[in-house]
Amino acid sequence: MADGLLLRWGWWCAAAAVAVAFSFWRAAEWLWLRPRRLERALKGQGLQGSRYRFPFGDLKEDVQLIREASRTPIPLSHRIVPRVAPDLQRRLELYGGKNKMPYGWFGTYPRVIIMDQEVVREALSNKSGHVEKPRASSVEKLLISGIGSHIGEKWAERRRIINPAFQAERLKRMMPVFSSCCDELISEWENLIGNSGTYELNVWPEFQRFTSNVISQAAFGSSYKEGQRIFELQREQAQLVIENAQNLSIPLFRFIPTQTNRRRNEIQREVVALLKSMIEKRDRAIRNGEVIHDDYLGLLMDSNSRHSEEKRDNLRHIKLSEDDIVDECKLLYFAGHETITVLLTWTMILLSIHRSWQEQAREEVLQVFGQNKPDSDGLNRLKIVTMILHEVLRLYPPAIVLARQIYKELKLGEITFPPGVQLLLPIIFIHHSKEFWGEDAEEFNPERFAAGISKATKNQLIFFPFGWGPRICIGQSFSLIEAKMVLAKILQCFSIELSPAYAHAPITLLTLQPQYGAQVILHKI
Repeated sequence: MADGLLLRWGWWCAAAAVAVAFSFWRAAEWLWLRPRRLERALKGQGLQGSRYRFPFGDLKEDVQLIREASRTPIPLSHRIVPRVAPDLQRRLELYGGKNKMPYGWFGTYPRVIIMDQEVVREALSNKSGHVEKPRASSVEKLLISGIGSHIGEKWAERRRIINPAFQAERLKRMMPVFSSCCDELISEWENLIGNSGTYELNVWPEFQRFTSNVISQAAFGSSYKEGQRIFELQREQAQLVIENAQNLSIPLFRFIPTQTNRRRNEIQREVVALLKSMIEKRDRAIRNGEVIHDDYLGLLMDSNSRHSEEKRDNLRHIKLSEDDIVDECKLLYFAGHETITVLLTWTMILLSIHRSWQEQAREEVLQVFGQNKPDSDGLNRLKIVTMILHEVLRLYPPAIVLARQIYKELKLGEITFPPGVQLLLPIIFIHHSKEFWGEDAEEFNPERFAAGISKATKNQLIFFPFGWGPRICIGQSFSLIEAKMVLAKILQCFSIELSPAYAHAPITLLTLQPQYGAQVILHKI
């Protein structure tokens, strides 16, 4: 018996030793061997970049550069790249070289900056199937979940289910929601102006409230008040995610039970509970034969059921679960709200600076609508407004970079990338490039889009504020329709000038935002 116990003890010790050795080997592979292997592969093909430094790569230096750049505002111009992406600019200056593919280190991953628009096109088209988004971390999934965090066939299946909710006919049905929310905003601003005729206003928080109202009603219909609570929680969650990103120097920081981390988990539980409650109510209504609302939740659930019925003989098909629908709703709140808020805010600032374009846009709006409510057909005829929005998206894109990861060895251009390398597609650099856009690349000139995007870009992939290829933002049309609607209403009622209190300080906090707000002076027309 003693011999048996000793034998079992020996086997247990051996198994434990093997497990520990395997864990050490995995850690060494992740933290040292793989990064060094990838570094040799990139250098061997002539690419230049910083050396890998255990275990955070360039993160500490990059965070410091970003903090330094954000300490003071900049002169009132559109030369914003040094402030919003000082880390990438420094990398291009130091290692850009002939092939313009410098690399740095995002933790243990080498990130190669891609400026060649043909390589950008290849990466975003993903014809090989081996260039996908990097897998989201557990913290990132608190905001960017759902379709935004999936790759491969799982992403494609989600996209097929969600697409019907963003079709043109469906968006037309949401026009009354857009219009009523615009009316509320205009009414609030008119009350602030009162009899004085003018009022100074920070439009950044105003547009945050406006877009949350639109998305809450468009997503959940009669449950929009509950939806607004979700928005408030998601906005707080975004701040906590940013704080987490700034503590990368502390290993496994997100698992430490700090007040911030506990609050982050509390928000996640409350958001999920609110969304599940609304989903269950809607599910009961559907089972009872009640009419499905033309809001995002109703359309998503209807499309999910139809898709599941059509694919019921396909063993690989999986119907979206309740948790999946929760993730898609969370993504709509974050991505939809952030994109439109940023676009509207920078449009107001740029029209306040460039008053002649504001007047041209107003003349067009009054010519198309007069003082009548903007409608879908009229919005499609707003050529100057569309040109202005495109130029704002060129100079101030909501996301300044896109990241992709190589999952299988692949040749792009002249370089063969091994799996594990990440590609950084710098939207802001390409949008501001004098090589692509001419000497006036950093000037506000909507006229460049007078003949459309293809003519402006000479059919090159140098303008992609919503991404490009199969993963292009599914809510692009939603965002532009909403932006045109509210801009038309504002131009009908107000003229805008920049406030002396405004400090020009673009900063990247998940999206490109005004660090100190967006103060303008409204004049009632």
